[in-house]
Amino acid sequence: MTLEQDLTSALATFVAARSAGHPVLVASDFDGVLAPLLDDPSASAPTAAAAAALERLAALPQADVRLALVSGRDLATLAQLSGAPVGTSLVGSHGAEQGHVVAASADAGTETPGAAGTSSVERHPFALTTDERATLDGVRAGLEAVAAEAEGAWVEDKPSAAVLHTRRTEPGAAERAGDAARAVGARYGAHTMTGKDVVEIAVLDTSKGLALTRLRDELGAAAVLYMGDDVTDERAFEVLAPTDVTVKVGAGETAARFRVASVDEAAQVLATVADLLS
Repeated sequence: MTLEQDLTSALATFVAARSAGHPVLVASDFDGVLAPLLDDPSASAPTAAAAAALERLAALPQADVRLALVSGRDLATLAQLSGAPVGTSLVGSHGAEQGHVVAASADAGTETPGAAGTSSVERHPFALTTDERATLDGVRAGLEAVAAEAEGAWVEDKPSAAVLHTRRTEPGAAERAGDAARAVGARYGAHTMTGKDVVEIAVLDTSKGLALTRLRDELGAAAVLYMGDDVTDERAFEVLAPTDVTVKVGAGETAARFRVASVDEAAQVLATVADLLS
């Protein structure tokens, strides 16, 4: 598999931007980028090629490259499903949670190719205020009522948000449920994000763009590569510099500089960066 020449050239320029004390930051969404989208989100796992590329990048000196996964998943679930290598920064719940992998499970890598083992994560401090907790309880109850009226819909709990999933719901009913979910968010004055077959309502104002900017500053990164597939990833594409490398995976309008067609090509992007850094 060969990437387009313009993207390959941009990756070479990206790698060359690193300098003493300023590594490059390789960051990616998980679902739809490293792992194929599934009707059962709990069964998601990185492809064998993506897992191998992540391991290669993690094995390189941190003075040259840092690795991050930025996801709408809560931090614990992201660690469990991704099996991310030691040293990887994890950003969960669209930026509300952050941590880094300090150990891999003993059985990581012993299952089928691409299957993830749970990673042990050191969390950054995180807590909701009493008012935020009360608002989240109300939002969750509201979404549960919406889901009860839409066959196949369900609600996912996160530390600072509740999410309505409609991937298994008939399209017309899913559209009505999405409208009702957004009305719940408006009623509570919460922060509503609409993605692929999901409506997420959060009590904290976060985004992948804010999280990636914060992580870049913390690491002193010379340049950032970010790959994403969903509308929530556009917030990250939009805040990164024109000299950074932004890659949209799949179809749809985007602010990203480049596009690849599939999770297989996304894995090839990571492998190409590892080749260039090696």
